[in-house]
Amino acid sequence: MRFFLVGGVLLFLLSGCTPDSQDVDSRDAAMAATSMAEIDLVVLEDKIRGGWAGQMIGVSYGAPTEFRHLGRIIPEEDLPEWQPEMVRGAINQDDLYVDMTFVQVLDEVGWDATTEDFGAAFRESKYPLWHANYAARRALLRGVSANLTGTPEINPHANDIDFQIEADFIGLMTPGMPRSGAELAQRVGRVMNAGDGILGGVFVSGLYSAAYFESDPRRLVEAGLAGLPPASPYAKIIADTLDWSSSNPGDWMETWQKIETKYGTGEVCPQGAAKPFNIDAKLNGSYIALGLLYGEGDFEKTLVISTRAGQDSDCNPASAVGVLGVVMGYEAIPEKYTSGIGSIAAEKFAFTDYSFSDIIDSSLAHAIAVAGRNGGGVAEGLLRVPIEEPLPSEVEIFDDYGSETERISVDDERFSFTGEWSSELIERRGWSWAIKTADTAGASAELSFEGSGIIVTAIHNPEGGTVEVFLDEEAMGTYDTFSEDGRTKFDESLWHRFDLIDGPHHLRLRLTGEPYVRGDVRAEGSKLALQDAVVFR
Repeated sequence: MRFFLVGGVLLFLLSGCTPDSQDVDSRDAAMAATSMAEIDLVVLEDKIRGGWAGQMIGVSYGAPTEFRHLGRIIPEEDLPEWQPEMVRGAINQDDLYVDMTFVQVLDEVGWDATTEDFGAAFRESKYPLWHANYAARRALLRGVSANLTGTPEINPHANDIDFQIEADFIGLMTPGMPRSGAELAQRVGRVMNAGDGILGGVFVSGLYSAAYFESDPRRLVEAGLAGLPPASPYAKIIADTLDWSSSNPGDWMETWQKIETKYGTGEVCPQGAAKPFNIDAKLNGSYIALGLLYGEGDFEKTLVISTRAGQDSDCNPASAVGVLGVVMGYEAIPEKYTSGIGSIAAEKFAFTDYSFSDIIDSSLAHAIAVAGRNGGGVAEGLLRVPIEEPLPSEVEIFDDYGSETERISVDDERFSFTGEWSSELIERRGWSWAIKTADTAGASAELSFEGSGIIVTAIHNPEGGTVEVFLDEEAMGTYDTFSEDGRTKFDESLWHRFDLIDGPHHLRLRLTGEPYVRGDVRAEGSKLALQDAVVFR
């Protein structure tokens, strides 16, 4: 037996099974480690506190620049000047309150909670959502199983960032046990994502798991990569980021440009396809890695680089300095960034029953319980943790969109309309949309296109009605554009398919003139506000 002391962590390597292996059931025995670590419970709690604090700081710092810089590095002068009171913004951030929805399921149901358990809690949530989360909750409310709501057949945002920004809690609860984290990540992640969208959560949770016992940023990113299937697009972008940063350690901007050149296009999200906007999990995940690698363990440097990479510039630094917060522990995070947390530590995060103090207590209890499930346990103020080597997760990859993407505007001559339609141009926050709107039964829109996939985009709002969809004269079903949370949402999917035979197709949309109705929920109108069609080849 060999012992190693690293900070407050005592590691000892065993040649066989753990001493408690006779108490591990057959499922957990398959994951039994050949090494064991001990971490002081005070140190463990401080690292968990640092992880949650890092998320709060990162998301609050990056919020003013979120999706304001698309496909370009954020100029240094556009960054906010940190003020202690800025961290209060984290109370209302989905990076945190959605995590806590799933934490509550674990608190109430236990570690063996199923995808359906997580989906049931998500279905009943009342907070605003976007992208894959929004599409998943709409599908859940329409009766789709939680095991299907993240699939590309149901959710055109399958590879978006949503689960990636919500998986931090998993790694915080699985110190040194990335396989346990990855298994939970797949149960939770399939509610809203598939393919690289799930792997984003596996990657982030793996970073956190490793951060309890590893401080070198490169080894952290390598540990996160080890949990990904090597052939997956997500693994490839992280491997490239590691290689490029190794060959060019002094210039993060050059590595950023290589990432952008190779991976900056090909987004399938209805809002980002064929546009500079990119909410793809793997691209934004590479910005987390970029911040860690070039931040070199410095909190502020990591925060700034992961923010300046752009796109989802609040979520990415939230995960990057969340991971670093575990490495450092709360007490070692510069006081400049933590000084505002004390005044809100007892305040509940929006839509949750958890305060900062509460979520730390819950995470600590789960970390201890998971270690116990795997053959460890608490003794004399120390947690014995069975160390798991990460293994590639088995996740079906969704990456066959075709090499060409085209957006066909409603103003394009390939669209034709019958019935009463009005036209308008809407401009908002630097974006513009050409819209065709109708609300009477029988009004129709038709489009002839060539491709292997299509997303028909429309505005979702409280007045959204029902629409019959026909492809090549075959009825596809009746769909709606009712917005469940009462917000107006642009670039959302009315209907989509990714599995067409590549070639000519004819699409027809016919308004029913009826509002969307579900139980006592009823849309305020019967409108279709049509935007465009995203065609893949």
